[in-house]
Amino acid sequence: METKNTLYPIFLKLDKIDVLIIGAGEVGLEKLTYILKSSPQANITVVSKEFHYKIIELSHFYSNVVLIEKEYHKTDIEGINLLIVATDDRALNVKIKQDAERLDILTNVADDPELCDFYLGSIVTKGALKLGISTNGQSPTLAKKMRMYFEDVIPDEVEFSTKLLNSIRKKIKADLHHKIENLNNVTIALNSNSKIVDELTLVKKDFKIYLN
Repeated sequence: METKNTLYPIFLKLDKIDVLIIGAGEVGLEKLTYILKSSPQANITVVSKEFHYKIIELSHFYSNVVLIEKEYHKTDIEGINLLIVATDDRALNVKIKQDAERLDILTNVADDPELCDFYLGSIVTKGALKLGISTNGQSPTLAKKMRMYFEDVIPDEVEFSTKLLNSIRKKIKADLHHKIENLNNVTIALNSNSKIVDELTLVKKDFKIYLN
């Protein structure tokens, strides 16, 4: 029987909320690096008794990453919006998750899907275009391979297409139905132009009716 992925993807503005990572070993480093790659301005605090040297280096480069050297206490998660647990002590991870549930804090516990409220899926970024890939926690390896595939097949020129469509969207004066129809027509035309950057003049001519 086919298993449907019922997760709902959202894109968070991590510079507007507070993120806490508990644990600063290899796994904590992986989580921190992953977040900063996609959201370099994210507000992140890392709590741990000791820190991987690369995490210390990242904190020197990113002023928005704060390191607190201490053992975990339940008061550490007060006021936190998003929690990532990355210690190598499962009993401690379970306790932290229980503390977080009492405060209604969304929590990801590394390598323990049963304790997760959300997963950190693979991400493809091409300029303003961002795709999130999830296997519902079943196969991070497959998600990684899919990310590599889409990074390869999505052309870098999509950034120009995104900016052009945004400009057109702002200029079209119509109700939602007709605006979507017009944008669909533009998208079809963009897809038929395989060298969109090199043929910028031609593209502008083709869409003159929308840009006026």
